[in-house]
Amino acid sequence: MLKAIGVLAMALMAGSATAAPQMDLVHTAAAAGSFKTLLTAVKAAGLDQTLEGKGPYTVFAPTDAAFAKLPAGTLDALLKPENKSKLRAILLYHVVPGDVTAAQVTQMTSAKTAEGADLKISVKNGTVMVDDATVVKADVTASNGVIHVIDTVLMPPQD
Repeated sequence: MLKAIGVLAMALMAGSATAAPQMDLVHTAAAAGSFKTLLTAVKAAGLDQTLEGKGPYTVFAPTDAAFAKLPAGTLDALLKPENKSKLRAILLYHVVPGDVTAAQVTQMTSAKTAEGADLKISVKNGTVMVDDATVVKADVTASNGVIHVIDTVLMPPQD
């Protein structure tokens, strides 16, 4: 397999590799402990029920550390009720409909997001990049999709 897959493929968060995942995307992210900010934003945007739903969805999930890299005040502003539609668009830019595994991602150059724009995908020196974010952990499976952990919050292109 590609070096990128070997570097990125990691053990499932709970259970054996052959066990069927029991938790949905939201609960899988919550169990990981490093997505508190993302989950707060998902709830504020009203997307929690969607990501707990049937799916499947592929989520490029920024860690708490990724959100911390945003300019001061950005997150607080996005979490205000009057900015719900902007926050929703940003979060939907992190979601690709369907199950897209690391093996598939490494063969792609772009992916259509639930927000409507395309993510740019590339592999550089064995590292998978999604726009300007690095995939730091791939193929965290959930009952309704897959999570790929990224180190940067993605921003959809401006019209």
